[in-house]
Parts: sequence; structure tokens; C-alpha cells
Amino acid sequence: MAQRDFTVRALGEIAIRCIDFDAMVAFYRDVIGLEPFNDPDNGRIVFFRIADGFGGHTTVLALFRHDIEGAGHTKASDVPPATGPGSSLHHLALSLPWDEQEAVIAWYEKLGREYSVETFDWVGWRGVFTSDPDGNTVELVAKEPDT
Repeated sequence: MAQRDFTVRALGEIAIRCIDFDAMVAFYRDVIGLEPFNDPDNGRIVFFRIADGFGGHTTVLALFRHDIEGAGHTKASDVPPATGPGSSLHHLALSLPWDEQEAVIAWYEKLGREYSVETFDWVGWRGVFTSDPDGNTVELVAKEPDT
């Protein structure tokens, strides 16, 4: 393999084509608690701040209406995207501190949301899983202290 003269250092953005754009914006803002990085009422694209990121590029979750073109000449589609098992997206994982996972569980229970908890002993992670309005699996994951 040829030698590359670059090294990827962080994830800058995950962009999701939405079936129900408004419900997705409400979920990631009101249920997950992400802060909009731009005007969430623009009806086309909403960026949610996840973290400071690397090299001046804030790490974001971008929600796009499925019927508009996006960055990188990503084509629009009149047909909504597949989700769940028919999607190429397996799941989306967002990190938080271990000691906040119980608050996530309590929050989901208060909202009446279905969720599951899984541990990944081989790496010391625990994930709290739910689904967004479009049917994508969303994990809030944390590394167990002392592992």
C-alpha cells in the first residue's frame, strides 16, 4: 500500500437524510439534548453541536431533508431513505460520562421511551440504546472508569 502523507484525527460530522425532518430535529434537540449550531427552523438542514472537535471544525450531527442536495454534491431523492435493517447505517453512538448513564435511563423512563442497555466488556463500554423517529438506532455510550 502506498504511504499516505496525512492522518485522520477526528470525526467531523455525521449527516443523516431524514424521513421526518421536524420529528428528527425535535428528538435530537429535546430528547438527546444536542444544541443546534444553526437555525433549527430553517426547514432544510440543521447542525447539532456534539463537541469542540479538531482543528477548528466543531464535531456535528447534521440532519438533512432527504429531498435536498447536500455538501459534496450529495444528491437529493424524492424517495425517503431506508432505515433499520434496510439502511447502511448500523447505529449512531454519542459519548457521555459513565456517571450520566443512569440519568439517561431515568430520562428515557420519564419520557416513556423504549431503550436497552448493553455492556461491551472487551473494551469496557456500556451503551444505552433507543431509536430516533426515523428508526435509526441511537446509542449513548460511556467507558467504565477503572477499565
